[in-house]
Amino acid sequence: MNAPTDIQMIKGPDGNPAFVVLPYAEFMSLYGKERNLIPNEVVGATVDGTTPIRAWREYLGLTQDAVAQRMGISQPTYAKHEKSLRPRASTIARIAVALGITREQLDF
Repeated sequence: MNAPTDIQMIKGPDGNPAFVVLPYAEFMSLYGKERNLIPNEVVGATVDGTTPIRAWREYLGLTQDAVAQRMGISQPTYAKHEKSLRPRASTIARIAVALGITREQLDF
């Protein structure tokens, strides 16, 4: 059966399949949540000195106030969490939920 597909197979020097190229959306649907991927922009911001909490918030295009509202806290309280270099595990978990990401994606 020759069904049309967006997936491409790349063979190695020995002629056997070595790589598979598939659309990003399909990759994310298969592996995104399981692998807890972290976008390059988030990692790059943390290398430049931004906390992971702030890097994720900015990557997602959210304001401090929007995240604070999702958490049911004030913006100044959220700002303190965002600046913290060692937030509590429970705080990380609550912020991850508010950002719509996993705790592992936030705590790296």
